[in-house]
Amino acid sequence: MFSFVAVKAQDVAKDNKNAPEITFTKLVHDYGTIYQEGDGNCEFEFKNTGKEPLVLTTVTSSCGCTIPEWPKKPILPGKTDVIKVKYDTKRIGKIAKQVTVNSNAKNTPVVLKIEGNVIEKPNATVPEKKTNDGATPVAK
Repeated sequence: MFSFVAVKAQDVAKDNKNAPEITFTKLVHDYGTIYQEGDGNCEFEFKNTGKEPLVLTTVTSSCGCTIPEWPKKPILPGKTDVIKVKYDTKRIGKIAKQVTVNSNAKNTPVVLKIEGNVIEKPNATVPEKKTNDGATPVAK
């Protein structure tokens, strides 16, 4: 009688000394305070610090307002690439979202975070020119 055990790819990678390893330059991006409908783009740079090619299998966000874009090709050992994240800044309020990166690396998954605060854009009004209707023009 045979017994089959389901083995996850990440479990195999953890046991492989040569497995790829994903190392990010930062795990959190802080937008600070940005205006509504401002630039919600950021990038997370990473490097394959392992000894085999790194393949990002899925990169998912914690909500539909955060859209990640990631490389689909293998990242060779020692090479770098980026995960681009676009946050929809139409919503006013605090930003606290996560992007989960799954790969064939021995340290998968990795959770990236974006944070900040979106405030209402100030009204763009042109100052009125004040005139004095009672003034008499000066003759030269």
